[in-house]
Amino acid sequence: MPLTRSDCILPDWPAPHGVQALVTTRSGGVSSGPYRSLNLGTSVGDNPENVQRNRDLLTALLPAAPRWLRQVHGTRVVEAAAVDGLPEADAAVTGERGVVCTVQMADCMPVLLADTRGRRVAAAHAGWRGLSAGVLERTVAAMAIPETELIAWLGPAIGPMHFEVGPDVLDAFTKGDAAAEQHFVPKSPGKWLADLPGLARRRLAALGVGRVFGGQWCTFADDARFFSHRRDRITGRMAAMIWLDPAANR
Repeated sequence: MPLTRSDCILPDWPAPHGVQALVTTRSGGVSSGPYRSLNLGTSVGDNPENVQRNRDLLTALLPAAPRWLRQVHGTRVVEAAAVDGLPEADAAVTGERGVVCTVQMADCMPVLLADTRGRRVAAAHAGWRGLSAGVLERTVAAMAIPETELIAWLGPAIGPMHFEVGPDVLDAFTKGDAAAEQHFVPKSPGKWLADLPGLARRRLAALGVGRVFGGQWCTFADDARFFSHRRDRITGRMAAMIWLDPAANR
């Protein structure tokens, strides 16, 4: 059966007219084994023909092919409409209709952004490295919209009951914001459970983005629905996409 929107998560947020978004799960594709079934990652060991078929199935749901990135857990933001090839970046923004901003993930958090008048949208890949280094700050700046006119949606990521981290992660968030420690729960000597959605909300609030939605899905806990690198190591990749509907009237 072809991939359908019912295989995906449709963000439940007050996006303005003309803003469309979806997030894939592991359902609806043709891959097998640890990549079952809608693996969209080209560099995780899956059969390339299966990955291409999965990407074709996804594109059929969209106004155009996704603008894929080569993600490196950094903070670079690109204009999606200008993407040529596979740029090294972890976020994309656009104000052009029909251009699909896309990030992949398998525990890291996808963060989607839109302005309340439907002029600009963005997608950011926010694992702990990128989040602590400022990927959301860079993405919000690239939106070039007053922060109070932005809304955000947090997609599936490893949840606070399963994201065990060491002092390097704690230090990365608290060195410039000591109060961020409230999002870390001690588990054992030198180990904490980190609340990635909470940390993302904190960073967005500090920017002035107060309307933040989503954040309730744990990729680690739900192996039937989500890929998780922390859980399985060898696994597939999902994708989060946002675009301005080319058929919508401004």
